[in-house]
Amino acid sequence: MADRQTHLVPDGHRFAPDDDGIQAFQDFVLARYRSAARQFPWRKIADPYAILVSEIMLQQTQVGRVAEKFPTFLSAFPDFASLSGAPLAEVLAAWQGMGYNRRAIALQKCARIVAEEHGGKLPDDPAILATFPGIGPATAASICAYAFNRPVVFIETNIRRVFIHHFFEDGATVSDDEIHPLVERALYCPDPREWYNALMDYGTDLAKSVPNPNRRSRHYAKQSAFEGSDRQIRGAVLKLLLARGTISRAAIVRELGKDRDRVEAILAALETEGFIRSTKKGLSLAS
Repeated sequence: MADRQTHLVPDGHRFAPDDDGIQAFQDFVLARYRSAARQFPWRKIADPYAILVSEIMLQQTQVGRVAEKFPTFLSAFPDFASLSGAPLAEVLAAWQGMGYNRRAIALQKCARIVAEEHGGKLPDDPAILATFPGIGPATAASICAYAFNRPVVFIETNIRRVFIHHFFEDGATVSDDEIHPLVERALYCPDPREWYNALMDYGTDLAKSVPNPNRRSRHYAKQSAFEGSDRQIRGAVLKLLLARGTISRAAIVRELGKDRDRVEAILAALETEGFIRSTKKGLSLAS
């Protein structure tokens, strides 16, 4: 493989790098990034609030869409205080087009936790952030890397793609437990923020140039189709409520043209999750 570095020796189905191999890998990844870094609005700032917003947005949405929505969302809610005190309808309206609307609720809950329990300042400890709504260990670590430049170790889609491509034989099935020690050894501690940006860019480019290495990951799962899914119906319900304010269950079923039992189950889930509430006049967005 042309871009696999020297100083790699076979070790089972893994190419085990010595210290020179790790250095060569770092030099390669950083050099290509420094020569042609991709430009995104969240890379131009290190405000912890803005980084939190970008990381939650990027969890399940294409980068191009996030690049469009990120500045307008920050304009509407520029800090923890403004987001934590906003009506849910306004937050969901600003989130429209991003998909996975439960992330908007989770983000607002995070803002309230920061405002009420941490004096308005985002903690820089991954263990604390991992307890926040909608934030798991990987997202918590990535927030700390980008917001605070902390030398933390995490694995996500692009990072996984890079390390499988470079350090594992073609055809091998790879677990994150095998990748993690390599990510830890290769971490560029002088500037973790730059390092992870570089890995992200490289992983994105690999996705366009080689057969997807992530298909060899034990954690690989193909995303289900959106068209006709419960996810699509959930989004349609929220759009209706944003546009109409309050609407009866029967009207929602009629407007969507879907099976009544299926829509009712989705409405019940949305109410349980805190998206919507029942009133005497029908259903509306939760306040």
